[in-house]
Amino acid sequence: MNKKVLIVEDHFVEANDIQIMLKKAGYEVCGIARSVDIAEELITKEKPELVLLDIFLKGKRTGIDLARQLREKNIAFIYLSANSNEEILSVAKTTEPHGFIVKPFREKDLLVTLEIAQYRHQHSLESKRRQEINLVQQLEDTINHDIAWRDALLQVGKIIQQEVPFDYLAFMLDYVKNPIEGFASYQRVGFNEYQIIGISELSTITRFTETDLVKAFASFSKESGSYELNDDKFEAYAKHPSLNKIAYDKFGMRSMICFPFSLGIEILNICFYSKNPNAYIKEHIAFLHRIEQTFAKFFKHFRAELFSQNFTEQSPAKTLSSTTIAGFEDIIGNSHLLLAVFDQVSQVAPFDTAVLILGESGTGKERIASCIHNLSPRKRKALIKVNCAALPATLIESELFGHEKGSFTGAIDKKIGKFEQANGGTIFLDEVGDMPVDMQVKLLRVLQEKEIEPVGGRSPVKINVRVIAATNRNLEKEVGEGRFRLDLYYRLNVFPIILPPLRERTEDIPALVQRFIAVYNRKSGKKITGMSEKVLKNLMAYHWPGNIRELENLVERSVLMARGTIIEDVALPMMQTTNTSSNLHDFHIKTIHENERDYIISVLKKCNGKIWGTGGAAEVLNLPPSTLKSRMKKLGIDKESIE
Repeated sequence: MNKKVLIVEDHFVEANDIQIMLKKAGYEVCGIARSVDIAEELITKEKPELVLLDIFLKGKRTGIDLARQLREKNIAFIYLSANSNEEILSVAKTTEPHGFIVKPFREKDLLVTLEIAQYRHQHSLESKRRQEINLVQQLEDTINHDIAWRDALLQVGKIIQQEVPFDYLAFMLDYVKNPIEGFASYQRVGFNEYQIIGISELSTITRFTETDLVKAFASFSKESGSYELNDDKFEAYAKHPSLNKIAYDKFGMRSMICFPFSLGIEILNICFYSKNPNAYIKEHIAFLHRIEQTFAKFFKHFRAELFSQNFTEQSPAKTLSSTTIAGFEDIIGNSHLLLAVFDQVSQVAPFDTAVLILGESGTGKERIASCIHNLSPRKRKALIKVNCAALPATLIESELFGHEKGSFTGAIDKKIGKFEQANGGTIFLDEVGDMPVDMQVKLLRVLQEKEIEPVGGRSPVKINVRVIAATNRNLEKEVGEGRFRLDLYYRLNVFPIILPPLRERTEDIPALVQRFIAVYNRKSGKKITGMSEKVLKNLMAYHWPGNIRELENLVERSVLMARGTIIEDVALPMMQTTNTSSNLHDFHIKTIHENERDYIISVLKKCNGKIWGTGGAAEVLNLPPSTLKSRMKKLGIDKESIE
C-alpha cells in the first residue's frame, strides 16, 4: 500500500495537477491545504506519512514554519518551489527536508523524488535504530568479554564517539570524601588514541595544587541534572573556577555536555567536551538517556580500576590506543577538525549514501574520496575520478555517459562513459560546481533513475554506482545565483563533509612538513632532517590560500634549495610596502596576522559590522560565521575596531 500524502500548495491548478499525478501512481492524497493553518488541521485529522510542501503560502506563515513542525512530528516532507535564492535555501536547509523539487517538473521527477524521500526517511529511522541497538550491544560485549579495563575504556571511547563526539572526557563521582579520588579523564589525541589524564597530570598541566583542584571539583559538583553548553554560553560558564574553566583554558574546549549516571548510591557525572563551538544538541542528551542503563552497567563493572591510582601509574603507559588507523594512512594530522572528518568518513563509508565533499582548493578532497571508497564494500571495484571543470562543455555528456559509433562528427568508435566504467564501484565527480546547468539536469536524472543514456544510444543502460562529489565553490551561493540546480544540490548533499583549510589546523603543519621532506629527500637524494624553529613559526602564522598543496610545493622547493641538513629559510609570499619615501626607522612590513586583521576589519566596516546572514562579512569572506567569530577573537577585533 502506498503512502498517504498531503499537498500544501496555494495555487489550485498546480495542486490539482500534483493530485492527479499522485493518484495515478497509486498514492492516497488526503487533502490539499492552501495555508499553514489548514495544513495543521489536516495533519492532526489525517496523519499523513508524506507532505509535499510549497514554501510561499497564503497567510503570514510559510512552508518553512510548517516544516519545523513536521520535523518534530517525524513526518517526511519535500519542498516544492520555484524560488531558489540563497537566503531561502539557507533557511530551508535548517529544517532538514527529505527532498526538494524545483517547479516546473516532470511527473517522473516527482514520483522518483517521492520514492527517494520515503527511502531516506525510513532508512534514517531504521539506521538510527540499528546503530543504537548495535552500539548498546557493543557496550554489552565490552562488559562481558574478559579484557583489560584500559582496553575496555578505549573501546567505550570509540563506541560513544559514533554518537556523541568529544575531544576530552571526564568522569567525576559525587558522594566521595575526597573529590579528587573520584576523578578520571582522558583527551583524544588521535583517531583511536586517547591520552590518560589523572590527578597528577591535571595538576602538572594546570599548576594547581590538590587543594585548588578540590575547590574546582566541589564547585562543579554543585550543578545538577544534564545540560549542554555551546560557544558563548560555555565561555561564560567557564569563567568561574571549575573543571569547565580548566577544560576551556588548558585544553581549548568550546562546548560541553554534562550527564549524571546513577551508580546506586553514587552519582557519576560524565562530561563530554569538544573543541567545536557548536558540537552539542539536545538529541545527544536524549541518546544518553536511552543508553543510561547499559552505560551505568559498564562503569559499575570497571569502577574500581577507573577511580584508583592505577588509572595513570600502571603499564602500559599513559595512552589508550589501537594499533592502526586503517584507511587513513595517507592523510597526515591529528587536529580535532581532521579527526572529525575521519569520524564522518568512518560513519558514511560502509553505505551507498551520496557524499558531497566541500572545501577550499588544496585541502585534500580527492584523498578523502579515495578513503571513502577504500573503506566501503565497493573497494574491490573501480574508483573512477572525473574533473568536471576540465571537461569541455561539448564533450562532457559523452565523457560521462559514453556514445555510440557515428552519433556525432568524430565519433568513429563506440565509447564507454565514466559512469559505466564505474559500474559496481564509485564515481568521484570533482569540481561538480563547475558543471554546466544543462548537464546538471541530465546528471540529476541519472542519480534519480540509476540509468544512463549514451549519446546516440537507443535504450538506457542500468548502472549501480555510488556517487561522491566535491567542489570548492559555495554551492548555496551558486544555487541562489542560478548557476546550480537546487534539486541536484539536495540530491548530492545527502551527507556533506567539510574539509577544514590548513590555516584552521596549523597544529598539523609540523607533521605534514616532515612527511613532505621525507618524500622529496627520496626524490632528490638529499638528507634534510627538518626545518628551523623560526621557519616553522612562520609557516604556522601564514594564511595558506593554497592549503596543503601550497605547503607541499613550498617544501619541495625548500628541499631543493637547502644547502645544509636543516631548512633555515622559506620563500613565503610577503606583503610589500609602497611607501618608498619613508626612512628606515619608519619602514615596517606588516606581519601576516596584522594584514589579516586589517583585511577583516575593512570587510566588517563595509558590511556595517554584520557577521551573519546575507550580506554579512562571513559571506563576503566565504567563511563559516563561527570561524570568522573565532578569528576576530584571536586577532583582537571588537566593536571599537570596526567603528
